[in-house]
Amino acid sequence: MPKMTGARLFADMMMGYGVSYIFFVPAVMMKALTEMDDMPVKRVMVHGEKAAAYMADGYARASGKPGICMTQSVGTSNLAAGVRDGYMSGSPIIAISGGPLPSNRYRSPYQQIEDFSQFEPVTKFSAHVESVTRLPDLLRQAFREATSGVPAPVHLQVQNRGGQIIEQEADLDLIVEQQYSCAPAWRPEPDMECVRNALAVLAKAQRPAIVAGSGVVWSRAQREVVELAEKLQIPVITSLKAKATIVDSHPLSVGVSGSYSRDCANSTLREADLVFFIGSKAGGHVTHFWHFPSAGTPVIQLDINPSELGRNYPNTVSILGDAKVSLQRMIDAAQPKSTEAAKAWLGRVHEIVAKWRTENEPNRNSDAVPIRPERICKEISEMLPPDGVVVSDTGHAGIWTGTMLDFKYATQRYFPCAGSLGWGFPGALGVKCALPDKPVLCFTGDGGFYYHIAELETARRYSINVVVLVNNNGGLSQEIPLNKINYAGRPLGNWTDLWTFTDNNFAKIAEDFGCGGIRVEKPGEIKDALKQAFAMNKPVVVDVVTDVNALAKRVPN
Repeated sequence: MPKMTGARLFADMMMGYGVSYIFFVPAVMMKALTEMDDMPVKRVMVHGEKAAAYMADGYARASGKPGICMTQSVGTSNLAAGVRDGYMSGSPIIAISGGPLPSNRYRSPYQQIEDFSQFEPVTKFSAHVESVTRLPDLLRQAFREATSGVPAPVHLQVQNRGGQIIEQEADLDLIVEQQYSCAPAWRPEPDMECVRNALAVLAKAQRPAIVAGSGVVWSRAQREVVELAEKLQIPVITSLKAKATIVDSHPLSVGVSGSYSRDCANSTLREADLVFFIGSKAGGHVTHFWHFPSAGTPVIQLDINPSELGRNYPNTVSILGDAKVSLQRMIDAAQPKSTEAAKAWLGRVHEIVAKWRTENEPNRNSDAVPIRPERICKEISEMLPPDGVVVSDTGHAGIWTGTMLDFKYATQRYFPCAGSLGWGFPGALGVKCALPDKPVLCFTGDGGFYYHIAELETARRYSINVVVLVNNNGGLSQEIPLNKINYAGRPLGNWTDLWTFTDNNFAKIAEDFGCGGIRVEKPGEIKDALKQAFAMNKPVVVDVVTDVNALAKRVPN
Protein backbone atom coordinates (compact mmCIF):
# COMPACT_ATOMS: atom_id res chain seq x y z
CA MET A 1 0.00 0.00 0.00
CA PRO A 2 1.28 3.49 -0.78
CA LYS A 3 2.10 5.80 2.12
CA MET A 4 0.14 9.06 2.03
CA THR A 5 -1.76 11.41 4.28
CA GLY A 6 -5.45 10.90 4.84
CA ALA A 7 -5.94 14.38 3.42
CA ARG A 8 -4.44 13.39 0.08
CA LEU A 9 -6.43 10.16 0.05
CA PHE A 10 -9.65 12.08 0.72
CA ALA A 11 -8.94 14.51 -2.12
CA ASP A 12 -8.05 11.71 -4.53
CA MET A 13 -11.15 9.73 -3.63
CA MET A 14 -13.39 12.75 -4.14
CA MET A 15 -11.95 13.20 -7.62
CA GLY A 16 -12.14 9.46 -8.28
CA TYR A 17 -15.85 9.36 -7.46
CA GLY A 18 -16.49 12.28 -9.79
CA VAL A 19 -17.31 14.80 -7.06
CA SER A 20 -17.28 18.25 -8.65
CA TYR A 21 -18.53 20.38 -5.72
CA ILE A 22 -17.98 20.40 -1.96
CA PHE A 23 -20.07 22.77 0.18
CA PHE A 24 -18.56 23.67 3.54
CA VAL A 25 -18.21 26.04 6.47
CA PRO A 26 -14.64 26.46 7.77
CA ALA A 27 -12.64 25.20 9.47
CA VAL A 28 -12.91 21.55 8.53
CA MET A 29 -10.71 19.12 6.59
CA MET A 30 -8.48 22.08 5.76
CA LYS A 31 -5.51 20.03 4.57
CA ALA A 32 -7.77 17.94 2.33
CA LEU A 33 -9.27 21.08 0.79
CA THR A 34 -5.80 22.46 0.03
CA GLU A 35 -4.88 19.15 -1.62
CA MET A 36 -7.66 19.85 -4.16
CA ASP A 37 -5.98 22.96 -5.55
CA ASP A 38 -4.94 21.11 -8.69
CA MET A 39 -8.19 19.15 -9.04
CA PRO A 40 -11.48 19.88 -10.84
CA VAL A 41 -13.35 20.02 -7.52
CA LYS A 42 -15.07 23.31 -6.72
CA ARG A 43 -14.81 24.16 -3.03
CA VAL A 44 -17.80 26.33 -2.14
CA MET A 45 -17.49 28.12 1.19
CA VAL A 46 -20.93 29.16 2.42
CA HIS A 47 -22.33 31.24 5.27
CA GLY A 48 -24.20 28.56 7.21
CA GLU A 49 -24.09 24.82 7.77
CA LYS A 50 -27.78 24.30 6.94
CA ALA A 51 -27.24 26.11 3.66
CA ALA A 52 -24.27 23.83 2.91
CA ALA A 53 -26.48 20.77 3.45
CA TYR A 54 -29.27 22.26 1.33
CA MET A 55 -26.85 23.03 -1.51
CA ALA A 56 -25.50 19.48 -1.33
CA ASP A 57 -29.09 18.21 -1.43
CA GLY A 58 -29.99 20.29 -4.49
CA TYR A 59 -26.77 19.25 -6.22
CA ALA A 60 -27.43 15.56 -5.50
CA ARG A 61 -31.04 15.69 -6.66
CA ALA A 62 -30.14 17.41 -9.93
CA SER A 63 -27.01 15.39 -10.74
CA GLY A 64 -27.66 12.01 -9.17
CA LYS A 65 -24.17 12.22 -7.62
CA PRO A 66 -23.68 12.35 -3.87
CA GLY A 67 -23.64 15.91 -2.56
CA ILE A 68 -20.79 16.59 -0.12
CA CYS A 69 -21.19 18.99 2.82
CA MET A 70 -18.77 19.55 5.69
CA THR A 71 -18.37 21.47 8.94
CA GLN A 72 -16.20 21.56 12.01
CA SER A 73 -17.67 20.14 15.20
CA VAL A 74 -19.24 23.35 16.52
CA GLY A 75 -21.47 23.51 13.43
CA THR A 76 -22.53 19.88 13.57
CA SER A 77 -26.02 20.51 14.96
CA ASN A 78 -26.74 22.95 12.15
CA LEU A 79 -25.46 20.46 9.58
CA ALA A 80 -27.66 17.71 10.99
CA ALA A 81 -30.66 20.05 10.82
CA GLY A 82 -29.89 20.71 7.16
CA VAL A 83 -29.44 17.03 6.35
CA ARG A 84 -32.96 16.40 7.65
CA ASP A 85 -34.48 17.75 4.43
CA GLY A 86 -32.22 15.53 2.34
CA TYR A 87 -33.38 12.55 4.38
CA MET A 88 -37.02 13.43 3.73
CA SER A 89 -36.35 13.82 0.00
CA GLY A 90 -34.26 10.64 -0.24
CA SER A 91 -31.10 12.38 -1.37
CA PRO A 92 -27.56 10.90 -1.48
CA ILE A 93 -25.79 13.42 0.74
CA ILE A 94 -22.45 12.69 2.41
CA ALA A 95 -22.15 14.90 5.50
CA ILE A 96 -18.78 15.16 7.20
CA SER A 97 -18.23 16.73 10.59
CA GLY A 98 -15.41 17.08 13.07
CA GLY A 99 -15.62 15.17 16.31
CA PRO A 100 -14.08 15.06 19.78
CA LEU A 101 -10.78 13.40 20.58
CA PRO A 102 -11.16 10.51 23.03
CA SER A 103 -8.68 12.22 25.36
CA ASN A 104 -10.94 15.30 25.55
CA ARG A 105 -14.21 13.54 26.29
CA TYR A 106 -15.97 14.45 29.58
CA ARG A 107 -13.57 17.39 30.10
CA SER A 108 -15.65 20.25 28.64
CA PRO A 109 -13.58 20.73 25.47
CA TYR A 110 -14.05 24.11 23.80
CA GLN A 111 -16.94 24.24 21.28
CA GLN A 112 -17.65 20.51 21.51
CA ILE A 113 -20.51 18.31 22.69
CA GLU A 114 -21.40 14.69 22.03
CA ASP A 115 -23.43 15.41 18.88
CA PHE A 116 -22.96 12.20 16.90
CA SER A 117 -26.43 10.95 17.83
CA GLN A 118 -28.07 13.93 16.11
CA PHE A 119 -27.46 12.25 12.76
CA GLU A 120 -29.11 8.95 13.69
CA PRO A 121 -32.69 9.91 12.69
CA VAL A 122 -31.65 11.75 9.49
CA THR A 123 -29.18 9.33 7.89
CA LYS A 124 -29.07 5.81 6.57
CA PHE A 125 -25.52 5.28 7.89
CA SER A 126 -23.42 7.22 10.40
CA ALA A 127 -19.91 6.27 11.50
CA HIS A 128 -16.91 7.46 13.51
CA VAL A 129 -13.59 7.82 11.70
CA GLU A 130 -11.28 7.34 14.69
CA SER A 131 -8.13 6.40 12.82
CA VAL A 132 -6.71 7.59 9.53
CA THR A 133 -6.44 3.94 8.49
CA ARG A 134 -10.25 3.66 8.59
CA LEU A 135 -10.77 6.61 6.24
CA PRO A 136 -10.53 4.58 2.97
CA ASP A 137 -13.07 1.87 3.83
CA LEU A 138 -15.51 4.18 5.60
CA LEU A 139 -15.49 6.66 2.72
CA ARG A 140 -16.22 3.81 0.33
CA GLN A 141 -19.02 2.65 2.61
CA ALA A 142 -20.44 6.18 2.69
CA PHE A 143 -20.72 6.30 -1.11
CA ARG A 144 -22.08 2.75 -1.15
CA GLU A 145 -24.80 3.49 1.37
CA ALA A 146 -25.75 6.87 -0.11
CA THR A 147 -26.40 5.56 -3.62
CA SER A 148 -27.67 2.00 -3.10
CA GLY A 149 -31.35 1.12 -2.86
CA VAL A 150 -33.31 4.21 -1.86
CA PRO A 151 -30.78 7.09 -1.89
CA ALA A 152 -30.29 8.72 1.50
CA PRO A 153 -27.84 10.88 3.46
CA VAL A 154 -24.93 9.38 5.35
CA HIS A 155 -22.56 10.90 7.91
CA LEU A 156 -18.93 10.52 8.87
CA GLN A 157 -17.62 12.08 12.07
CA VAL A 158 -13.88 12.55 11.59
CA GLN A 159 -11.89 12.74 14.80
CA ASN A 160 -10.73 16.12 16.09
CA ARG A 161 -12.64 19.39 15.96
CA GLY A 162 -11.85 20.05 12.31
CA GLY A 163 -11.16 16.44 11.32
CA GLN A 164 -7.40 16.89 11.71
CA ILE A 165 -6.83 13.17 12.12
CA ILE A 166 -6.72 12.93 8.32
CA GLU A 167 -3.48 14.93 8.31
CA GLN A 168 -1.68 11.85 9.64
CA GLU A 169 0.29 9.66 7.23
CA ALA A 170 -0.23 5.91 6.85
CA ASP A 171 -0.21 3.07 4.35
CA LEU A 172 -3.55 3.67 2.63
CA ASP A 173 -5.23 1.89 -0.26
CA LEU A 174 -6.73 4.29 -2.80
CA ILE A 175 -9.72 2.29 -4.09
CA VAL A 176 -12.66 3.90 -5.84
CA GLU A 177 -15.82 1.90 -6.58
CA GLN A 178 -17.26 3.67 -9.61
CA GLN A 179 -20.53 1.73 -9.23
CA TYR A 180 -21.39 3.99 -6.31
CA SER A 181 -20.56 7.37 -7.83
CA CYS A 182 -24.17 7.97 -8.87
CA ALA A 183 -27.66 6.88 -7.84
CA PRO A 184 -29.12 4.41 -8.53
CA ALA A 185 -26.03 2.28 -8.01
CA TRP A 186 -28.01 -0.87 -8.77
CA ARG A 187 -31.16 -1.56 -10.81
CA PRO A 188 -32.69 -4.78 -9.40
CA GLU A 189 -34.95 -6.72 -11.74
CA PRO A 190 -38.55 -7.51 -10.72
CA ASP A 191 -39.99 -10.97 -10.33
CA MET A 192 -41.83 -11.56 -13.62
CA GLU A 193 -44.66 -13.41 -11.88
CA CYS A 194 -45.33 -10.24 -9.88
CA VAL A 195 -45.24 -8.22 -13.10
CA ARG A 196 -47.77 -10.51 -14.76
CA ASN A 197 -50.00 -10.45 -11.68
CA ALA A 198 -49.94 -6.67 -11.61
CA LEU A 199 -50.83 -6.44 -15.30
CA ALA A 200 -53.72 -8.86 -14.80
CA VAL A 201 -55.12 -6.76 -11.97
CA LEU A 202 -54.69 -3.56 -13.99
CA ALA A 203 -56.49 -5.14 -16.95
CA LYS A 204 -59.53 -5.97 -14.80
CA ALA A 205 -59.80 -2.53 -13.21
CA GLN A 206 -62.47 -0.20 -14.57
CA ARG A 207 -61.06 3.00 -13.03
CA PRO A 208 -57.30 2.58 -12.50
CA ALA A 209 -54.90 5.42 -11.68
CA ILE A 210 -51.12 5.68 -11.54
CA VAL A 211 -49.36 7.65 -8.81
CA ALA A 212 -45.72 8.37 -9.71
CA GLY A 213 -43.45 9.20 -6.77
CA SER A 214 -39.91 10.41 -6.24
CA GLY A 215 -38.51 6.95 -6.97
CA VAL A 216 -39.50 7.55 -10.60
CA VAL A 217 -37.32 10.67 -10.62
CA TRP A 218 -34.33 8.95 -9.01
CA SER A 219 -34.65 6.01 -11.39
CA ARG A 220 -35.05 8.42 -14.33
CA ALA A 221 -38.12 6.42 -15.31
CA GLN A 222 -40.38 9.27 -16.44
CA ARG A 223 -40.50 8.07 -20.04
CA GLU A 224 -41.45 4.56 -18.96
CA VAL A 225 -44.27 5.83 -16.73
CA VAL A 226 -45.79 7.71 -19.66
CA GLU A 227 -45.27 4.82 -22.08
CA LEU A 228 -46.98 2.32 -19.77
CA ALA A 229 -49.81 4.76 -19.07
CA GLU A 230 -50.36 5.27 -22.80
CA LYS A 231 -50.30 1.55 -23.50
CA LEU A 232 -52.82 0.79 -20.76
CA GLN A 233 -54.74 4.08 -21.04
CA ILE A 234 -54.37 4.93 -17.35
CA PRO A 235 -54.45 8.51 -16.01
CA VAL A 236 -51.23 9.66 -14.29
CA ILE A 237 -51.10 11.48 -10.97
CA THR A 238 -47.81 12.45 -9.34
CA SER A 239 -46.38 13.31 -5.97
CA LEU A 240 -45.02 16.83 -5.60
CA LYS A 241 -41.42 15.65 -6.11
CA ALA A 242 -42.41 13.81 -9.31
CA LYS A 243 -44.47 16.66 -10.76
CA ALA A 244 -42.51 16.93 -14.03
CA THR A 245 -42.93 13.22 -14.83
CA ILE A 246 -45.61 13.96 -17.45
CA VAL A 247 -46.30 17.21 -19.28
CA ASP A 248 -49.46 18.93 -18.12
CA SER A 249 -50.99 19.03 -21.59
CA HIS A 250 -50.89 15.24 -21.96
CA PRO A 251 -54.41 13.77 -22.09
CA LEU A 252 -53.49 11.32 -19.32
CA SER A 253 -52.03 13.99 -17.01
CA VAL A 254 -54.10 14.79 -13.92
CA GLY A 255 -51.74 16.67 -11.58
CA VAL A 256 -50.23 16.48 -8.12
CA SER A 257 -52.20 14.71 -5.39
CA GLY A 258 -52.20 14.99 -1.62
CA SER A 259 -51.73 18.05 0.57
CA TYR A 260 -50.09 20.40 -1.99
CA SER A 261 -52.39 19.32 -4.75
CA ARG A 262 -54.87 19.90 -7.49
CA ASP A 263 -58.37 18.98 -6.38
CA CYS A 264 -58.78 17.05 -9.62
CA ALA A 265 -55.96 14.65 -8.65
CA ASN A 266 -57.49 13.91 -5.25
CA SER A 267 -60.95 13.55 -6.79
CA THR A 268 -59.58 11.09 -9.33
CA LEU A 269 -58.00 9.01 -6.56
CA ARG A 270 -61.25 9.09 -4.62
CA GLU A 271 -63.12 7.60 -7.60
CA ALA A 272 -60.42 5.13 -8.68
CA ASP A 273 -61.05 1.42 -8.14
CA LEU A 274 -57.32 0.59 -8.31
CA VAL A 275 -54.22 2.72 -7.61
CA PHE A 276 -50.72 1.84 -8.84
CA PHE A 277 -48.05 3.54 -6.71
CA ILE A 278 -44.71 3.68 -8.57
CA GLY A 279 -41.63 4.66 -6.56
CA SER A 280 -43.83 6.18 -3.87
CA LYS A 281 -44.02 5.41 -0.17
CA ALA A 282 -47.72 6.31 -0.27
CA GLY A 283 -46.92 8.55 2.68
CA GLY A 284 -48.92 11.28 4.37
CA HIS A 285 -48.12 14.08 1.91
CA VAL A 286 -49.00 12.44 -1.41
CA THR A 287 -52.19 10.90 0.06
CA HIS A 288 -53.11 13.82 2.35
CA PHE A 289 -52.78 11.64 5.44
CA TRP A 290 -54.16 8.56 3.68
CA HIS A 291 -57.45 10.10 2.56
CA PHE A 292 -56.68 9.75 -1.19
CA PRO A 293 -57.09 6.93 -2.05
CA SER A 294 -59.47 5.99 0.72
CA ALA A 295 -58.93 2.94 2.89
CA GLY A 296 -59.98 -0.27 1.19
CA THR A 297 -59.02 0.81 -2.34
CA PRO A 298 -57.02 -1.98 -4.03
CA VAL A 299 -53.36 -0.99 -4.47
CA ILE A 300 -50.40 -2.17 -6.54
CA GLN A 301 -47.02 -0.88 -5.38
CA LEU A 302 -43.65 -0.91 -7.14
CA ASP A 303 -40.65 0.06 -5.02
CA ILE A 304 -36.94 -0.64 -4.72
CA ASN A 305 -37.24 -0.92 -0.94
CA PRO A 306 -39.04 -4.09 0.28
CA SER A 307 -39.93 -2.51 3.61
CA GLU A 308 -42.14 0.06 1.85
CA LEU A 309 -44.26 -2.54 0.06
CA GLY A 310 -47.62 -2.53 1.82
CA ARG A 311 -46.53 -0.20 4.61
CA ASN A 312 -49.41 2.29 4.25
CA TYR A 313 -51.97 0.40 2.13
CA PRO A 314 -52.38 -3.39 1.98
CA ASN A 315 -51.12 -4.33 -1.47
CA THR A 316 -53.05 -6.45 -3.91
CA VAL A 317 -49.74 -6.95 -5.75
CA SER A 318 -46.23 -5.88 -4.70
CA ILE A 319 -43.35 -5.50 -7.15
CA LEU A 320 -39.82 -5.24 -5.78
CA GLY A 321 -37.41 -3.64 -8.22
CA ASP A 322 -35.96 -0.55 -9.82
CA ALA A 323 -38.71 1.63 -11.32
CA LYS A 324 -37.15 2.06 -14.77
CA VAL A 325 -36.30 -1.61 -15.27
CA SER A 326 -39.57 -2.89 -13.78
CA LEU A 327 -41.73 -0.56 -15.84
CA GLN A 328 -39.93 -1.62 -19.00
CA ARG A 329 -40.69 -5.26 -18.17
CA MET A 330 -44.34 -4.29 -17.68
CA ILE A 331 -44.39 -2.40 -20.99
CA ASP A 332 -42.92 -5.39 -22.80
CA ALA A 333 -45.45 -7.82 -21.27
CA ALA A 334 -48.59 -5.66 -21.34
CA GLN A 335 -51.40 -6.04 -23.82
CA PRO A 336 -52.47 -2.63 -25.17
CA LYS A 337 -55.81 -1.28 -24.01
CA SER A 338 -57.86 0.57 -26.57
CA THR A 339 -59.02 4.12 -26.03
CA GLU A 340 -62.56 2.88 -26.57
CA ALA A 341 -62.29 0.41 -23.68
CA ALA A 342 -61.08 3.18 -21.37
CA LYS A 343 -63.41 5.82 -22.78
CA ALA A 344 -65.82 6.08 -19.87
CA TRP A 345 -63.15 6.41 -17.19
CA LEU A 346 -60.89 8.75 -19.15
CA GLY A 347 -63.91 10.85 -20.07
CA ARG A 348 -64.74 11.19 -16.39
CA VAL A 349 -61.15 12.14 -15.53
CA HIS A 350 -61.04 14.74 -18.31
CA GLU A 351 -64.27 16.17 -16.92
CA ILE A 352 -62.73 16.42 -13.42
CA VAL A 353 -59.56 18.07 -14.75
CA ALA A 354 -61.50 20.51 -16.95
CA LYS A 355 -63.64 21.55 -13.99
CA TRP A 356 -60.54 22.29 -11.91
CA ARG A 357 -58.98 24.33 -14.71
CA THR A 358 -62.16 26.32 -15.26
CA GLU A 359 -62.39 27.14 -11.56
CA ASN A 360 -58.79 28.34 -11.41
CA GLU A 361 -58.50 30.23 -14.70
CA PRO A 362 -59.78 33.55 -13.26
CA ASN A 363 -56.92 33.73 -10.75
CA ARG A 364 -54.32 32.48 -13.24
CA ASN A 365 -55.35 35.31 -15.59
CA SER A 366 -55.94 37.91 -12.89
CA ASP A 367 -54.73 41.47 -13.46
CA ALA A 368 -55.20 42.29 -9.78
CA VAL A 369 -52.71 44.51 -7.94
CA PRO A 370 -51.17 43.40 -5.62
CA ILE A 371 -50.43 40.42 -7.84
CA ARG A 372 -51.94 36.99 -7.29
CA PRO A 373 -49.42 34.07 -7.09
CA GLU A 374 -51.49 32.05 -9.58
CA ARG A 375 -50.73 34.69 -12.20
CA ILE A 376 -47.01 34.40 -11.44
CA CYS A 377 -47.18 30.67 -12.07
CA LYS A 378 -49.00 31.18 -15.35
CA GLU A 379 -46.28 33.58 -16.54
CA ILE A 380 -43.52 31.15 -15.51
CA SER A 381 -45.31 28.34 -17.36
CA GLU A 382 -45.42 30.38 -20.55
CA MET A 383 -41.83 31.69 -20.52
CA LEU A 384 -39.84 28.79 -19.00
CA PRO A 385 -37.42 27.49 -21.67
CA PRO A 386 -37.70 23.85 -22.82
CA ASP A 387 -34.69 22.93 -20.67
CA GLY A 388 -35.75 25.16 -17.76
CA VAL A 389 -35.62 24.04 -14.13
CA VAL A 390 -37.87 25.23 -11.30
CA VAL A 391 -36.79 24.86 -7.67
CA SER A 392 -39.45 25.55 -5.06
CA ASP A 393 -39.48 26.28 -1.37
CA THR A 394 -42.07 24.66 0.89
CA GLY A 395 -45.33 26.07 2.25
CA HIS A 396 -47.27 28.30 -0.10
CA ALA A 397 -44.36 28.27 -2.57
CA GLY A 398 -44.72 24.49 -2.88
CA ILE A 399 -48.49 24.70 -3.14
CA TRP A 400 -48.50 27.43 -5.78
CA THR A 401 -45.88 25.77 -7.97
CA GLY A 402 -47.22 22.26 -7.40
CA THR A 403 -50.73 23.22 -8.42
CA MET A 404 -50.46 26.19 -10.75
CA LEU A 405 -47.30 25.59 -12.78
CA ASP A 406 -47.76 23.83 -16.11
CA PHE A 407 -44.77 22.06 -17.64
CA LYS A 408 -44.90 22.00 -21.44
CA TYR A 409 -41.78 19.96 -22.20
CA ALA A 410 -40.54 16.58 -20.98
CA THR A 411 -37.08 18.16 -20.71
CA GLN A 412 -38.16 20.59 -17.98
CA ARG A 413 -37.41 19.65 -14.37
CA TYR A 414 -38.83 20.46 -10.96
CA PHE A 415 -37.21 20.17 -7.52
CA PRO A 416 -39.43 21.04 -4.54
CA CYS A 417 -38.41 21.36 -0.92
CA ALA A 418 -39.16 18.27 1.14
CA GLY A 419 -40.27 20.19 4.20
CA SER A 420 -37.88 22.82 5.65
CA LEU A 421 -38.82 26.43 4.93
CA GLY A 422 -35.80 28.27 3.57
CA TRP A 423 -34.46 25.31 1.59
CA GLY A 424 -35.47 26.77 -1.77
CA PHE A 425 -32.74 29.36 -2.36
CA PRO A 426 -29.66 27.35 -1.24
CA GLY A 427 -31.23 24.24 -2.77
CA ALA A 428 -31.46 26.10 -6.08
CA LEU A 429 -27.79 27.09 -5.82
CA GLY A 430 -26.90 23.40 -5.53
CA VAL A 431 -29.15 22.55 -8.49
CA LYS A 432 -27.46 25.24 -10.58
CA CYS A 433 -24.02 23.88 -9.66
CA ALA A 434 -25.15 20.49 -10.98
CA LEU A 435 -26.79 21.99 -14.10
CA PRO A 436 -24.65 25.05 -14.94
CA ASP A 437 -25.93 25.29 -18.52
CA LYS A 438 -29.63 25.13 -17.62
CA PRO A 439 -31.80 28.13 -16.70
CA VAL A 440 -32.67 27.60 -13.01
CA LEU A 441 -35.51 29.53 -11.39
CA CYS A 442 -36.10 29.44 -7.64
CA PHE A 443 -39.64 30.20 -6.46
CA THR A 444 -39.74 31.23 -2.81
CA GLY A 445 -41.64 33.55 -0.54
CA ASP A 446 -40.19 36.37 1.52
CA GLY A 447 -40.49 34.18 4.62
CA GLY A 448 -38.40 31.45 3.03
CA PHE A 449 -35.88 33.82 1.43
CA TYR A 450 -35.03 35.50 4.73
CA TYR A 451 -33.60 32.23 6.10
CA HIS A 452 -30.48 32.17 3.94
CA ILE A 453 -30.40 35.55 2.23
CA ALA A 454 -26.68 35.81 3.05
CA GLU A 455 -26.02 33.17 0.39
CA LEU A 456 -26.59 35.90 -2.21
CA GLU A 457 -22.96 36.73 -1.52
CA THR A 458 -22.02 33.10 -2.13
CA ALA A 459 -23.93 33.09 -5.41
CA ARG A 460 -22.16 36.24 -6.58
CA ARG A 461 -18.70 35.08 -5.42
CA TYR A 462 -18.94 31.79 -7.33
CA SER A 463 -21.10 33.09 -10.22
CA ILE A 464 -23.93 30.66 -9.44
CA ASN A 465 -26.38 32.40 -11.72
CA VAL A 466 -29.80 31.42 -10.45
CA VAL A 467 -32.87 33.59 -10.83
CA VAL A 468 -34.76 33.89 -7.54
CA LEU A 469 -38.39 34.93 -7.77
CA VAL A 470 -39.61 36.14 -4.38
CA ASN A 471 -43.35 36.01 -3.81
CA ASN A 472 -43.14 39.09 -1.57
CA ASN A 473 -46.34 39.57 0.39
CA GLY A 474 -44.82 40.86 3.62
CA GLY A 475 -45.67 37.87 5.75
CA LEU A 476 -46.16 34.18 6.31
CA SER A 477 -49.60 34.13 4.73
CA GLN A 478 -50.02 30.39 5.21
CA GLU A 479 -50.34 31.12 8.93
CA ILE A 480 -53.38 33.39 8.51
CA PRO A 481 -56.04 30.63 8.60
CA LEU A 482 -54.28 28.93 11.53
CA ASN A 483 -54.22 32.15 13.53
CA LYS A 484 -57.87 32.84 12.75
CA ILE A 485 -58.67 29.43 14.18
CA ASN A 486 -56.58 30.13 17.29
CA TYR A 487 -58.38 33.44 17.78
CA ALA A 488 -61.74 31.66 17.29
CA GLY A 489 -62.43 33.81 14.23
CA ARG A 490 -62.15 37.08 16.20
CA PRO A 491 -58.53 38.25 15.89
CA LEU A 492 -57.41 41.14 18.10
CA GLY A 493 -55.71 44.27 16.84
CA ASN A 494 -52.16 42.98 17.20
CA TRP A 495 -52.75 39.51 15.76
CA THR A 496 -50.77 40.35 12.61
CA ASP A 497 -47.61 40.42 14.75
CA LEU A 498 -47.73 36.64 14.61
CA TRP A 499 -47.23 36.38 10.85
CA THR A 500 -46.18 39.69 9.19
CA PHE A 501 -42.81 41.31 8.39
CA THR A 502 -41.66 44.83 7.69
CA ASP A 503 -41.76 45.77 4.01
CA ASN A 504 -38.49 45.18 2.15
CA ASN A 505 -37.44 45.53 -1.47
CA PHE A 506 -35.44 42.37 -2.13
CA ALA A 507 -34.34 43.66 -5.53
CA LYS A 508 -32.43 46.50 -3.84
CA ILE A 509 -30.99 44.12 -1.25
CA ALA A 510 -29.76 41.87 -4.07
CA GLU A 511 -28.09 44.82 -5.79
CA ASP A 512 -26.28 45.67 -2.56
CA PHE A 513 -24.92 42.11 -2.60
CA GLY A 514 -23.62 42.70 -6.13
CA CYS A 515 -26.39 40.66 -7.74
CA GLY A 516 -29.11 41.76 -10.13
CA GLY A 517 -32.43 43.01 -8.82
CA ILE A 518 -35.79 43.64 -10.50
CA ARG A 519 -38.95 44.84 -8.75
CA VAL A 520 -42.32 43.82 -10.22
CA GLU A 521 -45.58 45.45 -9.10
CA LYS A 522 -47.92 44.72 -12.02
CA PRO A 523 -48.83 41.31 -13.53
CA GLY A 524 -47.99 42.39 -17.06
CA GLU A 525 -44.38 43.00 -16.03
CA ILE A 526 -43.63 39.46 -14.81
CA LYS A 527 -42.73 37.75 -18.07
CA ASP A 528 -40.39 40.50 -19.31
CA ALA A 529 -38.75 40.69 -15.88
CA LEU A 530 -37.98 36.96 -15.96
CA LYS A 531 -36.62 37.15 -19.50
CA GLN A 532 -34.43 40.08 -18.49
CA ALA A 533 -33.25 38.24 -15.38
CA PHE A 534 -32.16 35.13 -17.30
CA ALA A 535 -30.32 37.33 -19.81
CA MET A 536 -28.28 39.16 -17.14
CA ASN A 537 -25.85 36.24 -16.67
CA LYS A 538 -25.53 36.80 -12.93
CA PRO A 539 -27.52 35.90 -9.81
CA VAL A 540 -30.76 37.89 -9.95
CA VAL A 541 -33.61 38.46 -7.53
CA VAL A 542 -37.01 39.25 -9.03
CA ASP A 543 -39.10 40.77 -6.23
CA VAL A 544 -42.79 40.36 -7.07
CA VAL A 545 -45.16 42.32 -4.83
CA THR A 546 -48.14 40.05 -4.14
CA ASP A 547 -51.38 39.96 -2.20
CA VAL A 548 -50.92 38.69 1.35
CA ASN A 549 -54.56 37.62 1.40
CA ALA A 550 -54.16 35.33 -1.63
CA LEU A 551 -54.23 31.99 0.16
CA ALA A 552 -53.72 28.58 -1.36
CA LYS A 553 -56.83 26.43 -1.11
CA ARG A 554 -56.82 24.08 1.85
CA VAL A 555 -57.31 20.41 0.97
CA PRO A 556 -60.40 19.00 2.70
CA ASN A 557 -60.09 15.73 4.57
